[in-house]
Amino acid sequence: MVGARPTLSSSIQASVKQIVDFSFKLLKGSVSLYVGSYEKDRKPSSIPQLTGAVWEACSNLNKVPATNIKAIGRAMTQVGVSVKDVLREMKELKPASSSSSPEHDACANDESGTPNSDEDDDDLGDDLSPEELEVAKMVADIVSETLMVIKELIRVITGMIKVENPKDNGGFVDSLEKLLKLCQRIGVEIDELGACVYPPQELSLMKQTVERIKGNIGEIEADVMGFKNSSSSSESFLRTCRRLQSLIELMETELDSRSEAEVVSKMQNVTL
Repeated sequence: MVGARPTLSSSIQASVKQIVDFSFKLLKGSVSLYVGSYEKDRKPSSIPQLTGAVWEACSNLNKVPATNIKAIGRAMTQVGVSVKDVLREMKELKPASSSSSPEHDACANDESGTPNSDEDDDDLGDDLSPEELEVAKMVADIVSETLMVIKELIRVITGMIKVENPKDNGGFVDSLEKLLKLCQRIGVEIDELGACVYPPQELSLMKQTVERIKGNIGEIEADVMGFKNSSSSSESFLRTCRRLQSLIELMETELDSRSEAEVVSKMQNVTL
């Protein structure tokens, strides 16, 4: 497609590749049927399935965004969905209870005769100490505010599309591509931050991750402020960015305090 930038090109290529792959599989299966690789008068069950897959792939091609800006908006929305999934996981975390103590587990195993390994696997790493739960709540606040930043950013872009000069569309799209890359980086970092919450929590890695998130948010904020046709929605976006930055700074301070306390505790336990 002429004029397609990286995000739209990637969407088109992925959709076309899906059509080609399924079509090749259908052709391969049809040839095998023709040359007698299958029993006579017996149609292989995979042929109808592959035919349906080809039709579905062709239908998906029609759903590919028609413009660069729509493709970028859809990609940003996907980042938001990923961040929302992490937030849901954070909300599902629960504190360690007395019922999960070793004594209770031993009794439960004696009564049943065998340990419930499936249940243990499902709950692995979900039970947090009070201190770990406090950190998890801070992470949940950051993830929640990050989701709001992404939503506000999409709203800003939607508002600017209406007043954007078509002659400047190329430069505008390039700016949006940069914003998308920053959003995608933040999405990856949010995944890493969410993973750090599970015990044993890695405080130093958490701090490095939130620092990167803060840096990317700062870049996004600067880019949005640089748009010529910024609207009133930009003000709401900037306020959301600052709230997120404040939450990150608060967490950085808390993590520093906890790290120092850990060092002091380890030094006190050292025997000379």
